[in-house]
Amino acid sequence: MQETSASQVAANATSSFTEHLQRSRPELLPYNALHNGMPNGMTAGSAAVPVQVPHATTIVAMTYAGGVLMAGDRRATMGNVIASRHIEKVFPADHYSVLGIAGTAGIALDITRLFQVELEHYEKIEGTQLSLDGKANRLGAMIRGNLPMAMQGLAVIPLFAGFDRPTGVGRLFSYDITGGRYEEQEHHTVGSGSMFARGALKKLWRPNLSEDEAVRVAVEALYDAADDDSATGGPDPVRQLWPVVYAVSRSGAVRIPERQLAAVAGTIIESRAVAQREA
Repeated sequence: MQETSASQVAANATSSFTEHLQRSRPELLPYNALHNGMPNGMTAGSAAVPVQVPHATTIVAMTYAGGVLMAGDRRATMGNVIASRHIEKVFPADHYSVLGIAGTAGIALDITRLFQVELEHYEKIEGTQLSLDGKANRLGAMIRGNLPMAMQGLAVIPLFAGFDRPTGVGRLFSYDITGGRYEEQEHHTVGSGSMFARGALKKLWRPNLSEDEAVRVAVEALYDAADDDSATGGPDPVRQLWPVVYAVSRSGAVRIPERQLAAVAGTIIESRAVAQREA
């Protein structure tokens, strides 16, 4: 009996925490939990649900000399209402990668937590970290699992970035709602203000930016997005609210201090004010 139990344990062992949940407790997965909580008669294939839920908005990311940087504004919207001015949308996935979320905030935050546990579980089981490509692929599978909810308007669109230690460079990945994974070169944006942020990045980004220069470019791109997109929140000196910014290099993922972001935002705001007075 003990031998049978041991063989069953071996057969069920997996380095994927998501796969383990799918086998043993599928109702705990973020997209399954939401589906199970839908009203009677409502299924994943039924008509779109007319609900208002908070949505996270603009994320920008770019490579720089020695790594990759990701930044997100702090606003979540629900229709034409500001649902939150304090939401965080960029998180460390593990020591060498970060994840930014746009779309349905509740599902996105749950997927983020699940992805963090997924990477930690793999490292504990295998005794080594998953490769950057492996991390990007597993995130794509999670986004694919949310496809039924995405078809009803509850989409999650992430950006994923990390430092690839074997090659010594920062890399950046975007996704579509089906979990399709695309490696981006130079920079990328997602969210409601992405069109305006992308325009700013095209003008401000250049190869081999320093980390400090990349921080300024990211904050300025978010400032431009907030200037034209009501769902994106710009730097707020009155409330002392600044974007969440992470830099990932050979040293790992590090959150940029708020005092540095406040100084950068202050410089940008002052330069815009001077340009406005001189116009």
